[in-house]
Parts: sequence; C-alpha cells; structure tokens
Amino acid sequence: MTTYLEAEANPVRNTGTIRLYGSDAFEGMRKACAVTAECLDALAEIVKPGVTTQEIDDFVWAFGAERGAAPATLHYRGYTKSTCTSINHVVCHGIPNTKPLKEGDIVNIDVTYVVDGWHGDSSRMYPVGQIKRAAERLCEVTYRALLLGIEAVKPGARLGDIGAAIQTYAEAERCSVVRDFCGHGVGRLFHDAPNVLHYGSYGEGLELKPGMIFTIEPMINIGRPHVKILADGWTAVTRDRSLSAQYEHTLAVTETGYEVFTLSRNGQDTPGIKVPALDVAA
Repeated sequence: MTTYLEAEANPVRNTGTIRLYGSDAFEGMRKACAVTAECLDALAEIVKPGVTTQEIDDFVWAFGAERGAAPATLHYRGYTKSTCTSINHVVCHGIPNTKPLKEGDIVNIDVTYVVDGWHGDSSRMYPVGQIKRAAERLCEVTYRALLLGIEAVKPGARLGDIGAAIQTYAEAERCSVVRDFCGHGVGRLFHDAPNVLHYGSYGEGLELKPGMIFTIEPMINIGRPHVKILADGWTAVTRDRSLSAQYEHTLAVTETGYEVFTLSRNGQDTPGIKVPALDVAA
C-alpha cells in the first residue's frame, strides 16, 4: 500500500513513501531548477562540431560554481563527471570525454544542480551542426511525448496516465519507448519515490496528489526499445545501434494541475529543433 506523507515528516532518504511538499519546497525547487534551465540555455551556443563533451562538462561545473550550485552527479555512486552527455545511439548516462562532437550528431545533455539542498534535474537534445531529418524527427517526437506526459498530470490522475500518454503517441509515430529507465521523485533527494514509467495503461498506478514533485524523462528510440550497459557500468546504448533521444523536465502536482520548474526562460527547451512550446498555464 502506498503511503503519502508531508515531506517535513519524512526522513531525507528514500523510504518508498511519497513526499508531499509545501510552498517553501516549491520555492526552493524553482531556484534550483532555474539554474539548471539557465545552464541548458547557455549550452545551445557551445554545442557545435569539434567541441568535446569534456569541454561541455567543464562548462557545466564552472557555470554552477559561479552561482553556488553543485552538480548532483559529481561523485554520485562513483560517477566522476558533472553531467551526462549521450550521443546518437547512447540512451542515457554517457560519460563526457575528449572525443570531439561531429557534424550531424545529436547529443542529450543532462544537468542536475543542487542549490540550498534542492535538486533541479533536466535534460535537452542538441543538434550538432546540420542533422539528418530522421534525427530531427526523433527529437520532435520525443519532446512531444514529454509534453503529452506532462499534460496528463493533475490531482486524481494516475501515474499510468503519464506512461500511457507517452507510449501511445511514440508508438503511433513508429518509435519505441525504453523500459529500462524511468522518471523519479526529486527534491531534497536526487532520486526518490515514485518511479515514473514512460509506458503503461490509463487509470493504473498510484494516484497523483498536490505536492508531489518528480521528473518525466522519456527515452525514445527510432528502432527497438532494448538497451545494454557498456563495460564502464554507466553508459546505456541501444542494442540495435538505432538513434535515441530524451528530454526531461522536473515538475510538481498542484491543486489544479502541474507546475514545470525547469522550463527555459528563453524558449529554448528544444534548442535547434522546432517543436511547439509547452503551455505553462495548465
């Protein structure tokens, strides 16, 4: 049986209970997520052919340091970088290195900053120079899938409604949804309950209640959904080497719907890709 508790009454560790946050927490999340969104905005001018993902990682670290924000991934469970950079057929958790990006690549950059103990978690896809139409379309489908998942969020809805909205759309567009990774609760903890699946059935799963804060971050493949983890223990790639894309937002359930904390302040939620913007007045 799922237990919901006011966040203040819950220890700061993953107990499996669902935290319900108040107005002070919402304000803390707005601040942390604003820094994350600003960094992702700034990266749009940096991602180009010849730039290395290590240079991107260095930028993310410095950007946060100038603003009193610490990268949550740095030293998390042994991870040694400030961000994840996932290129082409890398689904997620790609480790920055000194290999330059190439014309036509697509790269997901996943940034989580900690500000005053609150975690702001978001990722975007970036085209590297001119990309093929298939890659562009995959990014479009993936972001629209994220928007549909977000639009399913409201008090009384079910977690399965989010996954079903994403899966139904992505599969209708002849793409597949990765099952091996999911969204998650976030706040004082980097990863918390509940798990937010990007596939499922309408009307199933736990009930959404005001005060819940979590990420939605669908990973969508052009090919089959199956992935494998490389020998480094982190990098997940498509088994058939097909392209993969991911976008991620952190949001909260409100009394009337949702609030997305990680929206770009400059309308760059899909840098280099033309996709209708999210209507934040939900």
